[in-house]
Amino acid sequence: MAYLTSETDKRGVTTVTLNRPEQHNAIDRAFIDEFTTLLQQLNSDTRVLVIAGAGKNFCAGADINWMKASAQLSDEQNADDARALSNMLETLNSFPRPTIARVHGAALGGGTGLVCCCDIVVADETAQFGFSEVRLGILPATISPYAIQAIGPRVARRYFLTGERIDAVDAYRLRLVHDVCSTDNMNRRVEEKIEALLSGAPGAQGATKQLIADVTGKTIDDTLRQELSERLAGIRTGEEAQEGLAAFLQKRPASWT
Repeated sequence: MAYLTSETDKRGVTTVTLNRPEQHNAIDRAFIDEFTTLLQQLNSDTRVLVIAGAGKNFCAGADINWMKASAQLSDEQNADDARALSNMLETLNSFPRPTIARVHGAALGGGTGLVCCCDIVVADETAQFGFSEVRLGILPATISPYAIQAIGPRVARRYFLTGERIDAVDAYRLRLVHDVCSTDNMNRRVEEKIEALLSGAPGAQGATKQLIADVTGKTIDDTLRQELSERLAGIRTGEEAQEGLAAFLQKRPASWT
């Protein structure tokens, strides 16, 4: 049985659904490998990627049986599992197209990590998040860079150390979630985000994601300003930019919409 399903509509919106509902879409090595491979195989036909979960929960974190079995593995095998998890998260985090996490129910541990790797997060009123690793005697190690980038080190100190659950409203307040809605309104809210993203040029969106990654944490000095000026100058003469400017002046939709 596949751990994931994937469907792309005629607009180029690809919905990847975590599909282990009986296990609350928990993460194990097979899940990691399948998800990483799927992300790597998605081609330029994908304009927007939506991550959703089947069943009652988005993703309950690491599969407990998989974690327990790690005691029987060698140090190298455990290191290989950890690297694979880290690679999966980075593959999602650096995905070249806009990504949306559609979250309901529990998104714990690695599930929260997946959320932190997405560009936009829409959660319904049932959503709960948490960095529950310390309650199992482990660390939120591989998800920590993405989580700290999302909520900041000060907030991370509290929730990494306590493992407390974070409801949807608090997740919004902490900037872990961008939009909270009722379960009935989830489809509409996600569709609003999709429509907004489809109005943007796909190449420019990919370059913008890279721009955010490159600029975050950098000192604003002459070197950075020169580099960014060169990026802007280079993209203005590109095909997408010229099409976007022409569409604006001619009061027509751009070719990518």
